[in-house]
Order: sequence, then structure tokens, then C-alpha cells
Amino acid sequence: MLRLFLAGLAILCACLTANAQEAGLQPLLQEHQATISKSSRKTIKPAIDAIAASGLPQAQAMLETWVAKDMWMRKSDGLFFAGEKADGAYVLTDFDTGEVVGSFEKSDLKQLKPNSGVRAMIATALVQFQLTDPSRSKRAAALQSIQRDPDGTLLEPLRASIDDEPDADLKAQKQRLERLLTIGYEADTAARVAAIKEMSGDLSVDVRAALNPLVVTKRQAAVEVPTEANVTVLLEPGSEALSKADAYDLLVASDLAAPLISADDIRAALAANIDGDRVGDIPVAQLNIDVARTQAYAALAEAGVAPALITQADIDAALGAHVFFETYAEPSPEVTAVAEKALEQIELKVGVNQMLDLTLDAISLASIYFLAAIGLAITFGVMGVINMAHGEFIMMGAYTGYVVQQFILDHTLSIIVAIPMAFAVTFAMGVAMERLVIRWLYARPLETLLATFGISIALQQLAKNIFGTQARPLTAPGWLDGAWVLNDVVSISYIRIAIFVLALIFLGLFLYIMKRTRLGLEMRAVTQNPRMAGSMGINPGRVNMLTFGLGSGIAGIAGVAIGLFAKVTSDLGNDYIVQSFMTVVVGGVGNIWGALAGAGMIGFLQKGIEWMNPSNTLAAQTYMIIFIIIFIQFRPRGIIALKGRAAGD
Repeated sequence: MLRLFLAGLAILCACLTANAQEAGLQPLLQEHQATISKSSRKTIKPAIDAIAASGLPQAQAMLETWVAKDMWMRKSDGLFFAGEKADGAYVLTDFDTGEVVGSFEKSDLKQLKPNSGVRAMIATALVQFQLTDPSRSKRAAALQSIQRDPDGTLLEPLRASIDDEPDADLKAQKQRLERLLTIGYEADTAARVAAIKEMSGDLSVDVRAALNPLVVTKRQAAVEVPTEANVTVLLEPGSEALSKADAYDLLVASDLAAPLISADDIRAALAANIDGDRVGDIPVAQLNIDVARTQAYAALAEAGVAPALITQADIDAALGAHVFFETYAEPSPEVTAVAEKALEQIELKVGVNQMLDLTLDAISLASIYFLAAIGLAITFGVMGVINMAHGEFIMMGAYTGYVVQQFILDHTLSIIVAIPMAFAVTFAMGVAMERLVIRWLYARPLETLLATFGISIALQQLAKNIFGTQARPLTAPGWLDGAWVLNDVVSISYIRIAIFVLALIFLGLFLYIMKRTRLGLEMRAVTQNPRMAGSMGINPGRVNMLTFGLGSGIAGIAGVAIGLFAKVTSDLGNDYIVQSFMTVVVGGVGNIWGALAGAGMIGFLQKGIEWMNPSNTLAAQTYMIIFIIIFIQFRPRGIIALKGRAAGD
């Protein structure tokens, strides 16, 4: 019997649908003619919902025409058509038949121009049609619309479109979006719990956005705790969680207690009830003290012309007669329990990934500082020269890369050419500077500092004269665009990765030069004991010249790398000279491993301080310098101190 009833009901529904489709869209539009022609956001929703739920294939075209402001109403009979301007008139097309019904003057028609709010509602209704549209772009746009404005009514159309989705990427997006909508809008509790558990390992922001509303709590008061409420905690008035004043305010807000009478309320009531020169039995002249005002107001309250005063006893009685509690906005305890557990897991994973992201940022910054300081570590360590123009060699390398890109338009090839070119230019400048200036100032650190500082100013002005004061672009190759994204928390740009790899390459190259070449052997000998090296046939002047040129050349290469993500200006070197000196001093003068350790320490320290104080980078740099000053007080020779005779110099 039940089967016969269900079969009959199915046949009836099919007949009703067939009749609706046979009748067409125009009768439905006429049913809502007044609201459609008015197009008010406050009243239009039933009409849009009826059109979207009609099941008619022409409903999608009609809604798209409406949202495009191409729908017109014929004033003579109130019928709706798609209109297109032609020869000064408008050609109308019937939505149901697709046939042209004629050409009409604009005065005979009314154009329907939905405002932004109505267009948004129409766009939401269109989503269920667009989810199965043959056009991939329309299906993708429908998914973006759902992501921007989730709606429980779209859950079933979304599910129905998943199996037949031909595009693998869109299908994965639909499946993910279906899980998120299930969490927020599914009626079946078990299905929601399953969806939450399935997404609990996902760190994406949209997952947290779907879970957070489920654990939102609201503080309430009642005579007794409602049995259907999803209570998270009971509150005791007068406790740390809920003061008595807040508890009574909650009762007043819930219309469970009379509001307190303020001093202003008392004054207003007294002023409104002056009878002659008295209020109640109290002369007006005596109402300048609180006791008299209270007595006068009590008389008014007893006479029924003013609300009664709320005493502390009344407050205590009201608090004792009610219960206070916090409830979840989500009514299902099973859902809130699993949502809280999922959020705890996600927050833990987010914290771990934030530390990983911070570590990657610190390593990236350390590689930049190491690349900028490695040349200074060579010159400062071997020669003892404080080169204040080291930052300008970095700037010159960056400008060299810019000039190369003006002649070689292929960005990959230009960078390949720019790296050795920058080395050659800055190597030559370093050799010239050593031969012309530095060689006459050995063992005179103050004069060397002043001379190199003057050279740095001159080089900055020369760069301004040649290239101007505006920043010049040094464009990275296309394959360095974007970032390596592990998840919504951890990412690092490909340029930073490339600089890290470049720093490793130079570390290996420098170690090879120092350990496997004659120049490296002579540099180590001069570093340990210049006089003894000279007596063994080594020319310290030649070694110093090549050392200074090598350090300057490496600074030029660092400038090309830094210019890929920083602004190439004449002041570029100023941003790295202080960090370069700190890297060398903290790591240990004259030791490549010390420079590496110093760069790592400063990079991690700076990122750690910025993470604790992200709103003030200047303060972060100040704290870093203070920490380094304190560190040097306890370890003046750096992390890895120089060994040998020179260590005592």
C-alpha cells in the first residue's frame, strides 16, 4: 500500500513539473510582475527563488539577461522579453520560444535595471545553473561565487554536479567546496561530523572560516537552563568569569529585571515633578545633596509617578532567581565537540608551520646577509681594512645587472651575463681602490675608515649623476616568479631560494679557493702572519690587492642577487653595510665559517624580533643591535674566533 502511495506521489510531482514546463516561464513572470518591475532588494527574493526553482531550461537565459540589464517589459500587456537595440528601436525576443515578437520604440517599453544588491541575488540564483554549464569558465565562476557567498540552498545542486564534472581541477574544487558547505549547512549531524573530521588536517583559511562559527558562544540568562540549549559552561555571578554588575546587566538586556536608576534619571524625575517649591515632602532648596534627592525620589516612586529604586537586595534576589550560562551558536553538541577538537589540531599545526615559515624566512635573510658580507669578511679578515664603501660595491653590481638588461632583453640570459660582468666591474674597481688609496693607509684604521667613507659618498653621487635618483628595475627571469607554497601558512619566493643556492655555491667556491689554490694558501698565510709570509717569498702587497679585488667582486655579485628583489638605487648599499659589518664581527673576523654563523645568528635574531614586534621594524633593528653589543661584550672575537698568531693582534 505504501509503495502504491509513493508511486502515485511521484507521478503527481512529475505531472506538476511537466505542466509547469508546458506553461512556460512567462506565466511565472506575470505572477511576480509587480516585484520584478520594481526590482527592490527587499521584495525581489521570492520572485528570483521561484524562477530558479522552476526547473525550466530557459530560466538560466532569462536570469542572465536580467542581470545584464537587457530585459524589457512591454507596457501594453506587462510581458517580459529579452531586448536588443537595432535601428533606433528595440527588437524583443520571447524567453519561452526564442522567437522575435517584433520591434518597439523605447517609449513603449520599460527597461529593468537591477541595482547591485538585486544583481548579487540573481548571480547567486544563477550559480545552480552555471555549475553544470558547458562552459568551463562559467563553472569556475560559479564556484568562485559560492566561495564568496556560501549558501545552504546551493549544497544539493553542487553535489549533483560533482559526478558529471569533466575537468579534474574543477571536480576537486567542487568536492572540497561540498565538504565546506556540508560543515555549515547540512541537516544531517553525522554527515557534518564526518566532514569536519575529514577537513581537520587542512590548514587553509576557508576551513577555519567554516569551523569558527560553530564554536562561537553567547552569554545568556534565564530562569532555568533550556533543555534544548547547547551549553558550554555555567557561570556564577560574582566569579572571575562574571561579575555581579555584568550579570545584572545581562538580566536587564534579557528583559528579566528592571534597569538600575541612574543619578541622571533621578534628577530628571525630580525636575519633572516639582510641585510649587517641593518635590514630595522635600523642599527644592534641599535637593542639592544626595540623601535629600533619594528621599524625594522614593516619595515619587511610592506615589507611582516614577519607577522604584533598585536596591542591592533586589539585585541579589534577581541574581539568585536566575541562572547564567554560555551557549554555542551551533545547537548540536556533537558538532561543536568535534569542531573544537579539529580547531585545536589545526591551531597546533598552524603554530608548527608558522615556526617553519619563520625559519625559512630567517634562513633566506641569513643567506642574503652572508652573500653581502662574504666579500667584507675576506678584506676585513685578511687585510684588517674597514671598508665603508663595501655597500657601494653591492650597489655597483646591481646597476651592472640593470645595464646588462638594457642590451640583453632575455632576462635569464641577462642574469647569466650580469653575474660575471658584475664581478669583473667591481673586481677592477676594488683593485683600483686598493692600489690608489688603501695601500697607503695600512695599519692606520681611522684614516682608512674616513677615506673609504669618502669614497662611498663619491660613488653614491656618481651613481645618482649617471642613473638618476629613481629606482631602476632589475627584472628576474620568469621562472623565478611566484613562490614555493607548501600550504596556506608556509611559502617562500623562488628568488629567495635562488639567493640561498647562490650563497651555498659561493661558500663552496670560497672554501675551494682557500683550501685548494695557491692564492688561498697565500691569503691564509698573510692572515696568520704577514711578516713571516713575506719572508717565505709571498708578496703581501699582491695578495692584499687580489684579496681586496676578490672581496669587491663577490660584493658585486651579491648586488645582482639583491637587486632582483630590492630597489636598485644609489642608496642600496646603505641597507646592507651595517648588517655586513655585524655579520663579520659577530661571526669572527677572518673566518668564512664565522661569517656564515654570524649571518645565521643575525638573520634568525632579526626575524625573531620582528615576529615578536611586527608593527615596528625600526624598534626590531634597535633591539637587534643592542643584543649584538651585549653579545660582543661577552665574546669579543665572535662566534668562531681566529686561530694562530693573528688571533692575538
